[in-house]
Amino acid sequence: MIATVETVIGLIRFGFSLLFGVAVSVLFAGVERTRKNNIVVGFICVILLLVQSVCWWFFGIELTSKLYPLIIHVPMILLLPLYFKRPWLTSAASVLSGYLCCQAPRWIGFLAGAVFDSRLTDHIFYIVAVFLAYYFLKRYVAGSVRELMEKSVKSRVLLGAVPLFYYMFDYVTTIYTDILYSGTEWAVQFMPSTVSVFYFVFVILYYSETQKQASAQRERDMLDVQLQQAKTEFSTLRQLQECTAVFRHDMRHHFTFLQSLAAEGSIEKIKEYLSTTQQDMDAITPVRFCENETVNLILSSFTAKARQAEISLKADVKLPIVLPVSDTELCSLLSNSLENAIAAAAACAGPDGRTVSVMATVHKDKLLIRISNPYTGKIVMKNGLPRSSHEGHGYGTRSISAIADNYGGQAFFSAESGMFTLKIMLPLK
Repeated sequence: MIATVETVIGLIRFGFSLLFGVAVSVLFAGVERTRKNNIVVGFICVILLLVQSVCWWFFGIELTSKLYPLIIHVPMILLLPLYFKRPWLTSAASVLSGYLCCQAPRWIGFLAGAVFDSRLTDHIFYIVAVFLAYYFLKRYVAGSVRELMEKSVKSRVLLGAVPLFYYMFDYVTTIYTDILYSGTEWAVQFMPSTVSVFYFVFVILYYSETQKQASAQRERDMLDVQLQQAKTEFSTLRQLQECTAVFRHDMRHHFTFLQSLAAEGSIEKIKEYLSTTQQDMDAITPVRFCENETVNLILSSFTAKARQAEISLKADVKLPIVLPVSDTELCSLLSNSLENAIAAAAACAGPDGRTVSVMATVHKDKLLIRISNPYTGKIVMKNGLPRSSHEGHGYGTRSISAIADNYGGQAFFSAESGMFTLKIMLPLK
């Protein structure tokens, strides 16, 4: 009677082991939890249980265990990508990880069976441990595993490598042979050696990944600073425009004062006052380059900066009043581009040829911007971007490229024959 109960519970354990492996594989693979997918997973479990039961009935539990990779694991690895559209590496790593996760409940069952000297206890504790393990994995582990799976191919390989080595080791040394139980030295030392090797591989890769993340975070921070600077500069330009409006509003007061001077016949004072007023107006009045107010403000500001650096800024800009690009991003694009262009042109010896050219227009629903300037020395390109030799520089070009990518456009940088050219294309629809 006890033997019969033990056999029945052992078969139930065999079934729960299958269900646990399938559930963990689906969990790690990131299969979406929809009603349809849940029904399909349930149907798959039923089919696999039937296949397992038929094999056990005809071949016995020992041969069924040896056939397990063929009748259970390979079909699961195929089903996840073919039906659920998961990547092949993710599917393989998930199924292998599911097999590895079965080992903790197996050890708990073995320990309980050894303490009570009962095979039945082993089965019961294994079944209970399966439920606890699934709860723990779902609540605390699955989310992290899925994120790592989606991170990169390298992450999938790393996550699947240890389960793969254990899978092969377990089948070779305990299921297809009894090498491990016979105490063969190489078999006993294999898994500790494998774990230690992968531990150091994991440390190296993890350190490399954290360094990349830290570098990416620094770049994001610098790009945020660039955007904040663009916002500040644009705000300053707005204030300048307001000052111009105020100055224009006060023109009647200037005319009144001039009339009083004319009545006195003070021609020299009139000339002096007009000269001073003209200089003040030139200092704050934006030059009108096109219909777009934002572009006018930016180009006016950089025309003044270019004049101070004894550089000629030539602009051929034909842009409409409204552009589907935010003012801050447009300011960042033009400000970074023109700031770099003026700085490069200023480094050229002699006033001849120190000209920055700006062209901007809308053609076939695309915003096209081209800025060219002379330069000296050598410009090195890296990943299509000019590489700065100074620490903390080069974020302007990356900001330009990032904004272009964000709009589904492109930014092209080229340097040849002493002329640097930036071309920006942004789709407007």
